[in-house]
Amino acid sequence: MVWNREMECAPRSQLEAIQLERLRRQVARVYEKVPFYRESFDKAGIKPEDVHSLQDLRHLPYTRKSDFRDTYPFGLLSVLLDDVVRVHASSGTTGKPTVVAYTEHDIGVWAEVMARTLSCGEVTRRDIVHNAYGYGLFTGGLGVHYGAERVGATVIPMSGGNTHRQIMLIQDFGATAICCTPSYSLFLAETAEEMGASLRQSKLRVGFFGAEPWTHEMRHEIEERLGILALDIYGLSEIIGPGVAAECVHKNGLHIFEDHFMPEIIDPATNEPVPYGTYGELTFTALTKEALPVIRYRTGDISRLTVEPCECGRTMVRMEKISGRTDDMLIVRGVNVFPSQIETVLLHVKGVQPHYVIIVDRERGAMDSIEIWVEVSEGFFSDELGELANLQHRAEMEIQDTLGISARVKLVEPHRIERSMGKARRVIDRREMYKNGAQ
Repeated sequence: MVWNREMECAPRSQLEAIQLERLRRQVARVYEKVPFYRESFDKAGIKPEDVHSLQDLRHLPYTRKSDFRDTYPFGLLSVLLDDVVRVHASSGTTGKPTVVAYTEHDIGVWAEVMARTLSCGEVTRRDIVHNAYGYGLFTGGLGVHYGAERVGATVIPMSGGNTHRQIMLIQDFGATAICCTPSYSLFLAETAEEMGASLRQSKLRVGFFGAEPWTHEMRHEIEERLGILALDIYGLSEIIGPGVAAECVHKNGLHIFEDHFMPEIIDPATNEPVPYGTYGELTFTALTKEALPVIRYRTGDISRLTVEPCECGRTMVRMEKISGRTDDMLIVRGVNVFPSQIETVLLHVKGVQPHYVIIVDRERGAMDSIEIWVEVSEGFFSDELGELANLQHRAEMEIQDTLGISARVKLVEPHRIERSMGKARRVIDRREMYKNGAQ
């Protein structure tokens, strides 16, 4: 394993001293080398020498995803392009991707934190890691790959898609660890069963799942279907990629590698930091990134932090599993609802599968409505219509009682919901067509 025990288990006072030194150095660096930060700091009336303590972080301006678009492609670089050895990019909503860059030093840090991530699941050089995250501009595939090589494990660079071949290679190569999105892991299990096989009979023992929010209920489903320990990992391209935080085998929150990534939770309404244990928007400052460091980057992800000790001995701050995003929260008839909350309710209803899509609509002049299409287990769908009606009623009542909203549940046959090789699309919001006076 690659466990930086000296850093990951350091006393809080020692860790905070390291953070302050790195924060002050990074703030001075971006002010000198990145015009965007110099202008935003000046506008806020802040100079690098004003940072005397970690509490002074709250006075620094935020960085937002739109800032990447406004400075596209390389306006946030703090090094010459000659010093950049890698560029990655994520999809953008306006046709232009969010571009991030890495120096040789950054690649080394990325490999280190991803090696720590895999070590949280006790992966060693004796393991065979089946990597089904996408390779290419997406950071997932290469991030996991470099981390697994740093650990010394054998890496199967499968990437996404070609599901039947994935299953064959998992079995034939004897993979012991798998890395992919949680929704794709269930698709793999489902496809294996259709092939007359079972991933429970493979050598897989642990999986690292990220890139989309997923619930504890889905974790239970994955562990049952694949016969593995399912761990949550977290990262985002703007910070470094995967490797920002990871669950250990105790599954009690994700350890943030905060010697490199300094977290905050802020109230998205007031933009002010909130105490440990309070839900809000997760924000990161990259303390050691060279090519494209970000200060107080607003992720849009909803979580909360704790510094309570973990059984594993790591002392770094832990974040709770992401419960949703500030930009995918649904407001339906005045009630705030996250797709993950609906997933949690559905997976408590016996007879339905973790494949669903939420359709939000607003007919002409009418109130908002929610319709949830959810797949039914094979046995239930072949039962009498009365049983299906009872199942539909139970699901609708669970949603009403738990979330306080009324929703129509539409039961569909197995395999009706489109499967995704990457991030699953869970919400279709049709209300956009009624905005700006459209009727």
